[in-house]
Amino acid sequence: MAGELTTFVLIFGTLLFVIGLFSRKIAGTFLTDQMIFLAAGMLFSPAGLNLISLSPKSGLVLGIIKVALILTFFSDASLIGLHSLFLKERLSGRLLFLGLPLTICLGAAFAALLFADITIIEAALLGVILAPTDVSLAQKVVEERKVPTLIRKGLIIESGLNDGAVMPLFIFVIAFEAVEELNKPLGTFLAIMLEQIGFGILVGIVIGLAGGWLLSRAFMTGSMSNVYYRTGFVTLALISWIVAEEMGGNGFVAAFFAGLATRTTGRKITEEEMILPRAEGNTLNLAVLFTLGVMSVEYLPLVDLKILAYAILSLTVFRMIPVAVSLIGSHFNIVTSLFMGWFGPRGLASVVLMVIAIERLEWINVSGTIGLVVITTVIISVFAHGITSGPASNWYAGIVAALPPDAPEKESVEELTVFHGTETTENIREKSY
Repeated sequence: MAGELTTFVLIFGTLLFVIGLFSRKIAGTFLTDQMIFLAAGMLFSPAGLNLISLSPKSGLVLGIIKVALILTFFSDASLIGLHSLFLKERLSGRLLFLGLPLTICLGAAFAALLFADITIIEAALLGVILAPTDVSLAQKVVEERKVPTLIRKGLIIESGLNDGAVMPLFIFVIAFEAVEELNKPLGTFLAIMLEQIGFGILVGIVIGLAGGWLLSRAFMTGSMSNVYYRTGFVTLALISWIVAEEMGGNGFVAAFFAGLATRTTGRKITEEEMILPRAEGNTLNLAVLFTLGVMSVEYLPLVDLKILAYAILSLTVFRMIPVAVSLIGSHFNIVTSLFMGWFGPRGLASVVLMVIAIERLEWINVSGTIGLVVITTVIISVFAHGITSGPASNWYAGIVAALPPDAPEKESVEELTVFHGTETTENIREKSY
C-alpha cells in the first residue's frame, strides 16, 4: 500500500504541478484538464508504461473518490442552495424535477432491454449511476459570457444538485438489490433505508446548522481569520460524512444536507470563501479521472458494440429527450433544447457511484456490464464534451444573438458562477490583490 501510494502521489503530483504551469495556455486550446489527466492515467497504467496499478477496491482508490464527492456535494449545495430551484426562471427546477427522472427511466428501460445479463434492479442501478451530470467537463460552456446567463445558470444549478438528488434513489436500489440477493426480509430493507437516508439527513442538517452558525458568528465578530473560515467548510464536510457513517447513515447524504443547511445560517457564503473546498474538490476530481484512466485500459478491450451503443445513447437520446420534454411550455428555441441536452456530461458522480456499487455489492464488478458501461460513457463524455464545449458555445451564442430581444433565452437574471474552471479562479485571484 505504501509503495502504491508513494508512486501515485509522485506521478499525479508532478503532473498536477506541470499542467498548472501551463494552465492558462492550455485553457486557450481544445484540451481540458480532465482530458489530460484521464489520458495520463491511461499512459501510466499497466497497459502503458506500467508505473501504476490500481484496484477499484483498494483503500487509495476508495479514499480519493469518496473525499472528492464529499467536498463536491458540500460546496455545491452550500453555494447553490435549494432556493435556486424556485427562482423566477425555474429552468433548473424543470431539469431536476422532470428531466432527471425521465433520464433515469430511459436509461433503466433501455438497459433492461439491451443487456440480457443484468436484472431489472441492476438496470435501474445503471440508470441512476449515469443520471447525474458534471458540467465541469464542459467548463467553457459555463465560462463563455456570450452564452445567455439563464442557460449557463440552469446547467450549473442542475449539475450542482442532481448528484445529491439521485443519492437517496441510489441508496434505495443498492439496499433493495442487497436484500433481495441475500434473501433478507422486507423489514431489513426498510431499516437500511431509514438508517442510511434518515440518519444522513439528520446528521447533515444538525452539523450544517450548528457549524455554519458558529463559523458565521465567529467570522462576523472578528474572532476568526479568513484562512480558518475557509478551512472550516472543509472540516464541516468531512465531519458530517464521518459522523453519519459512524451512526449508520450515509455520509454523502449528510455532506449534501450539511451544505444546504450551512447556507441558511448567518451571512451568505461567497465563492471566494469556498475557494479551499472547491480547489481541493477540483484537485481530487482530477485525481479520480487519473485513477479511472489507470484502471480503465485493462477493461476497454472488453467493450462490445452493445456497450458502446448504450454509452452513446446515454449521452444523447437519454439526455436530450428528457431535456426537451422538461422545456415544453418554456418557449425556448429548439436549438436551446439541443444545446442543453448535449451538455449533460457524465463524470465524477457516475464514477463514484459505480465504485460504491462495486464496494457494497460483491457481484457487481468493473468487468461486468454495469462497470464497462459507466467507464465507456465517462471516457467518451470527457473527450466529446471537452472538445465540443468551445465551438458549440460560440455556435450557440451566435444563434441566440440573432433571436428577438424578447426571446426567453435573453431574460435578465442574476449571474451564478460556481468554480468550474480556470477563469473563475483567476477572477478570484485578481480580487484578492
